[in-house]
Formats: sequence, C-alpha cells, structure tokens
Amino acid sequence: MKINRLVHPGFWFGKTNPEDALKLARLGVGGFCLYGGTRKQVAELIRALREASPLKKILISADYEDGLGRWLPDAELLPSNLALGAANEEDLAFEKGFLTACQAKSLGVDWVFAPVLDLADCPQNPIVNTRSFGADPQLVSRLARAFIKGLAQGGALNSIKHFPGHGNTSTDSHMAMPTVPSPAEHLQTHELVPFKNLLPLADSVMVGHLLVPALDEESPASLSAKIVSGLLKTKLGYKGCVVTDALCMKALGDEKQAALAAFLAGAHILLVPENPFELLEFLHQVPLDKTLLAEAEHQQDSLCERADIIPAHPEEETFQPTDFATRAAQKALTWLGPKVSLRPGQTVQVVEVGNDENLSSEPFINALRQGGVTVVNPGERADKLVVLCWRRYQAFKGKIALDPAEINRVQTALKQYPAHLVIALANPWAAKQLNAQSTLFTFSPAPSFQRTAAECLLGKFEPQGHLPVTL
Repeated sequence: MKINRLVHPGFWFGKTNPEDALKLARLGVGGFCLYGGTRKQVAELIRALREASPLKKILISADYEDGLGRWLPDAELLPSNLALGAANEEDLAFEKGFLTACQAKSLGVDWVFAPVLDLADCPQNPIVNTRSFGADPQLVSRLARAFIKGLAQGGALNSIKHFPGHGNTSTDSHMAMPTVPSPAEHLQTHELVPFKNLLPLADSVMVGHLLVPALDEESPASLSAKIVSGLLKTKLGYKGCVVTDALCMKALGDEKQAALAAFLAGAHILLVPENPFELLEFLHQVPLDKTLLAEAEHQQDSLCERADIIPAHPEEETFQPTDFATRAAQKALTWLGPKVSLRPGQTVQVVEVGNDENLSSEPFINALRQGGVTVVNPGERADKLVVLCWRRYQAFKGKIALDPAEINRVQTALKQYPAHLVIALANPWAAKQLNAQSTLFTFSPAPSFQRTAAECLLGKFEPQGHLPVTL
C-alpha cells in the first residue's frame, strides 16, 4: 500500500485552500472529510478531487449525523438522535438514515460518520448530548441499528462511534483529553453494549480520543493497542475498518506521534490531521510495518468496493421537501409538568436563552402568530411567558450548561409570570437548570420542531414522546 493513502485530510469550505486539497489528492491520499459548503460547492469539489487523484477511487466522508443540514445551509436539518430516542420508533430512525444517505450520495459523499453510539448518561457532557439516542444501551442499539439499515439502503457507508463510548465524560475531546471513569464491569453492561450489538453491521468503527483507565491506564483509546487490537479486534472479533477520530482535535498533543501510535495500535485510516503535508512527510521517514499497511489497504479497498454498490439518485430528487421532520417532531415532543396552552387572542412574551449560534426563532413565532397569538415586544406585559432554551453541543466550546447569569435572568422573568413555559430546543439538562413549572422538550432547534412546538401549545396535537434520559 502507498503510505499516503492512510491519510484522509479534512476540507473546510471558506477556510481550506482548494489548491492544497487538489495537491493532496494528486499525492494519493485515501480520501477527504468535508465540513460546510453548499450543495453545489460540495459536489463540485468532490468532482475536482476525484479527477485529480491517481487512485481508482477515493472515499469522501462527512459528519452528517443530523442530516446534511447540520453543515449545509441549503439542506434540511433532520431530527436529532435524542429526538428519535424520545419518539422511540425504529421506522423514524431508518427514515433518517435513508434520507441522509440519499442526499449525501447525490452530492458524491460515500461515507457518513454516524451513528453515534455514545450514551446520554452524563448531564455535564459538552459534546454528546442530543447526538445520542438516549441513556439506555438497548434503546441506542435498536434505533442505531435501524439508522444503519437506512444508510445502507440509501447507499452510504456508516461508522459507529466513538468506541469504546464517549458518554460518561465531562470534557470535550476537541479541547482536552476526556477520561471515562467507568469501571470495567460498567463498561461491559453500558458503554460497550451498543458497539457489541452493532459490530456485525459496521462498515467502520471510529475510535475516540478518550482515556479509559479500566481498559488502558496510559494510552487514549485511539492510540491504544490494548483497546483497538486487543479489545475491538481480538476480544470482540471485529474484522472491518478502524478509523481514528479527527487528529486535529486538541486531546492528543503531538499530531505526528499520535498518528503513528494510532496506526501501530491498529487504525487503518488517519483522519483529518491539522497539518496533512507534515504528516505525510513524517510517515515516509519512519519504518511502517508492511503487514499493517497491507491490512489498511485491504480495508480501504473493501470500503471503496461497497461504496458504489447502490448508485446515487439525482440531487433534485433527493432534496425534494418531505414531511419527515414534522412527523418525527409530533412523535418526539415530550412534556414535563402541567400543560400550558395558548389560544387565539392571547398575548405571549418570548424570552431566549443560550442562543450561542444566533439561531432564528422565526419559525416558532410565526407559527404562534398564524394561530392568532400576539407576540409582544421585549419588556411588554403579556398573558403568558415562553422561554426558548437553545443551548446545544458545539465542538471546541467545552460547555453545554447555562451560565449563572443566564439562569438568573430567566428565573427573574419566571417569577413575574405565574403562567410560564420553558421549551428546551436542544440540551434537556440546560432547561432543567431553570426550575420551570412546565417544560416542553423538542430535543432539536430545527424549524419543523419549532413549528410543531407552537402547534402543540395551540392545542393542535398532544405530545407523544418520553424522556430518553434521566433528568
């Protein structure tokens, strides 16, 4: 195997120099992981990279965990995994996987780094949260299995992550090394359960940058021969492709040495280094085991062969509007506490908290107005108060809870309105910090979920979901 094929660089639209990417393609890297862009930009870049590469096929991947809308402004944001956990319907998880795969394939993306098998069992975890299907290993297994089947039917490769389980941590591995404190017995009955259940369906396993002392006291999972070769490949019998989590994450320290350690531990793909040219040069300077290189070549060949079994559908067909997200929202919305309703002619004050990304609340507000409810200006008195709690996971942020100042501001407003409601548009634990008498959980800030939340308040349907986590 040619060494350069081990490396799969990242490409960030608006940040990465396209000429650098084309140069890397000409050097024979094995693929690229894409971040951002529009549908047109993604499709055009993929065509250019494939034309530039000397390889028969390169693998194009992306983190489309909640559909392409998490990264592309001209694609729909699909329901979060936690929303599907609240709905607890395998058909919805399958449909999410199928839609994601069809849309990704239509642009040229072969490989979706999903589903997340981490458990949502740590309120302080700043990076898993709504990416998880829930806290119960069997629930996660069932819904992730359905999602994988949907991906497969749509023609995309999958990657189960982040082995051996990123749920029970309070650190973002994009910023520092998280430690999973779970004892070995707990790992066997919780974190590892979804992985053991779904390994037979896995096209690849992404290993997390996690220190798991019960498995290896010294090396993080992604660099650990004990965990990758010993546990994953030998004890659990996994025979497929192993890929590192992004090497540009700050948990690992020296990138070149980390990449080498990951390869020696059993990884077949070195994903998204911060300095791909430097890593390629380094890998040519160190002796690499020929047996490990041959195994990596076999795994990548196998992925390339399977990637094209199901042909892509036309882009205009796969991006046709559907009612999927609305149907999922109606199944996922979950109520805690006394129900609060609105009726035509009433007035409501809307307060927003935790909106780090400046997401628009227009879908929610417009739906209320269409139902005959008046949304008053900030500071004006109204019949009822609705608090929109936006806080959700974001890489490189390191936090997911509300700040004390945010909590104080909202609690002051709640005291002024006996009739009030908090709508948790993402992180359910952030909403709990507010101690509201009533909370409506959507688990997603997607426009369809905002509109459905408004329709729920207007009495158009009853919430059907159940909390997939313990608050």
